[in-house]
Amino acid sequence: MSREYETVIGLEVHCELSTKTKIFCGCSTEFGGAPNTHVCPVCAGMPGTLPVLNRKVVDFALAACLALNCHITQHCKFDRKNYFYPDLPKAYQISQLYLPIGRNGHVDIETENGTKSIGIHEIHMEEDAGKLIHDQWDDTTIVDYNRCGVPLIEIVSEPDMRSADEVIAYLEKLRRTLQYLGVSDCRMQEGSIRADINLSVRPVGEEKLGTRTEMKNMNSFKAIARAIAAETDRQIEVIEDGGSVTQETRRWDDNKGASYAMRSKEDAQDYRYFPDPDLPPVFISDEWIEKTKDAQPEFREEKCARFVSQYSLPEKDALLLTDSVRMADLFEETAKISKKPREAANWLMVEAMRLVKEQGDGDASKMDFSPAHLARLIDLLGQGTINRAGAREVFEHIFAEDVDPDSYIKDHGLAIENDSDALGKVIDQVIAANPKSVGDYKAGKKKAVGFLVGQTMKAMKGKADPAAVNKMIVSRLEK
Repeated sequence: MSREYETVIGLEVHCELSTKTKIFCGCSTEFGGAPNTHVCPVCAGMPGTLPVLNRKVVDFALAACLALNCHITQHCKFDRKNYFYPDLPKAYQISQLYLPIGRNGHVDIETENGTKSIGIHEIHMEEDAGKLIHDQWDDTTIVDYNRCGVPLIEIVSEPDMRSADEVIAYLEKLRRTLQYLGVSDCRMQEGSIRADINLSVRPVGEEKLGTRTEMKNMNSFKAIARAIAAETDRQIEVIEDGGSVTQETRRWDDNKGASYAMRSKEDAQDYRYFPDPDLPPVFISDEWIEKTKDAQPEFREEKCARFVSQYSLPEKDALLLTDSVRMADLFEETAKISKKPREAANWLMVEAMRLVKEQGDGDASKMDFSPAHLARLIDLLGQGTINRAGAREVFEHIFAEDVDPDSYIKDHGLAIENDSDALGKVIDQVIAANPKSVGDYKAGKKKAVGFLVGQTMKAMKGKADPAAVNKMIVSRLEK
């Protein structure tokens, strides 16, 4: 009879910081530049060059450490992590081993069993490596050094997670916290946040940890969940067959739903760490810490509670609106301008999220339209200047191009016809042309009025309020 097993998971999360320039030079960190165009002698590892620390990197790292409840190492320093790989032109990475900027933090996540605290072992600053592009057709590999020197923080958790659901909840909590801080955009699809999964299994009730494997650079929640399930099953199968799990780094192939051994897992001694001789230690004063604490924003939990109390929103709506800081800001500004928070929430939760999903990446943080334009559209709809179908068309263009709603309505003839006499004549013509529907209505088939409304809207080319049309038709039929 097979035993029951418990999965034990810890994460190493690499998060690119949203500084305009790299950690040790003045090159741009902008995503998507042509290959090898954001490179200089420093980040390309040319002999004789010297790094200069970007203070903004320390500001952002310190803010993240405080938000994640870490103890700050006020005297911290940088170390060299030595290894050879084609995407690392210096043949070493500047990182922090001995004195990382933050230690002993935690974040609280919500699970099916209630709130759970996930420990953070440490947070350290380091530089990113380049990117290898493998061309399977030519069987070649090329390298793009644009990412070399982009500033990272690595957030190393304790092995406190026991399921994929807890892992996803932890990553979502990190993502929202860092986005609300403004220290990173955390766009997984662009690689600005990536997770290495350290996973082992052990019989339920046993305290000793099993042998762990590591799966590197996971950059989607779905892939992470599949990888955890597959690696858990693989390790249990190895143990049940009488074997032993090998400590190693594995590569996850999401298309095949399987992982493959890459190399034996390294320890710190394999990297021959030593203090970087070109960078002085960093001293973080009490004043620097207090100033950073004072600048901490209103985080999601507090903002969600305020939206419920201030705008009388249901909690589930407030949770959706605060999922990203951009969505929360759009809602609040639109609500303040329009004085109609319920309408503002509905447009964002329904129409805006539909358009976000149609874009493909589902990233609400990229929405880039003016809340004033959405507020004006809400006002025009409330005034009866435009019907809801026309308003949806206008909003699609506000979402995509941030058009002025008044100008768009005028240029495209979307304003509702307010001449009741003209509308009445069209309704009379529709009623006269559809005696069967009229007879059905008078025979008790009240739904027949829908057909007459549709014919009237068609004749009016959509320039009428369907509710007003319905009311006028019913009034005439009841006579």
